[in-house]
Amino acid sequence: METKPIGKVVHWYDKIGVAVVKLAGALKVGDKVKVKHGAEEFEETVSSLQLNHAPVESGKTGQDVAIKLSKKAGEGSELYAAE
Repeated sequence: METKPIGKVVHWYDKIGVAVVKLAGALKVGDKVKVKHGAEEFEETVSSLQLNHAPVESGKTGQDVAIKLSKKAGEGSELYAAE
């Protein structure tokens, strides 16, 4: 059973490895997420979260937050909570 995504990548900054994510659920620093785009997926722990260019500890539904990722997450990629 596929869980509901907690966010969707709306923009990717290639040079700095940062994804802007439109949240459909809560997300906080330290959460493990699974990033999926088509057949590709990877897991990552959220190490930094920003809202309006300011560091925050958490984001909630409806916010656009920026998260640093180790791999490319193109526009349209979805974030899921990882175990």
